[in-house]
Amino acid sequence: MKRLGVNIDHIATLRQARLTSYPNPLEACELLAKCHVAQVTLHLREDRRHIQDRDLEMILAWGKLPVNLEMAATEEMLDIACRLKPAIVTLVPEKREELTTEGGLDVAALMSPLHSFIRRLKHAGIHVSLFIDPEFAQVNASRELGVDSIEFHTGTYSEFFETAHRDRKVERLKNSAFMAKNIGLRVCAGHGLHRENLSFLVQNIPDILEYNIGHSIIARALFVGLERAIQEIQLLLEAS
Repeated sequence: MKRLGVNIDHIATLRQARLTSYPNPLEACELLAKCHVAQVTLHLREDRRHIQDRDLEMILAWGKLPVNLEMAATEEMLDIACRLKPAIVTLVPEKREELTTEGGLDVAALMSPLHSFIRRLKHAGIHVSLFIDPEFAQVNASRELGVDSIEFHTGTYSEFFETAHRDRKVERLKNSAFMAKNIGLRVCAGHGLHRENLSFLVQNIPDILEYNIGHSIIARALFVGLERAIQEIQLLLEAS
């Protein structure tokens, strides 16, 4: 069965909309543990638009699930990660004006600054992953940097899922995943995935071992509850 990481950012988005103390992301984590997901994924953005430092600290202290911390490659975030030591750090690109992460990190263009950054994370005992577009150049650059995993940005695939371009996007992901696996990288994927487009991806790309999904699960939870929303995704992954 493929691994599922559940992104809880939008639990915090709802809370921050009114600056209340609820809903509490930690309470959501208890349900994630009950559902036996692989990990909690969260993005501590520089502008703190949803997840706050305190959320990260409380979830790490709770400790029932591994934490996959998505973050920008900044000194502030590096200090936080090295101090708190989440199980995984996934480095992502970040723009203050974007609604959500718009693409993968251009690793090939950032080799020099990323090298020392990644070295410090690994020295702290943290599993390092890079959020990249499914391109051979980005996969090769990731391997050269010595990271443990890559996570493919599936936003473009999701955008074109119901168009004639879908199969071409899937082929691009499939070839990049095959290459990454064969050079020793653990392959993950996420962004824009939901029940309809996830199933097709799982059936066609065996080399993706883990999916990180958040927005669609939280949206579905409004109608069926968080536990059932997670279980629906798990059933799709089990079918693989």
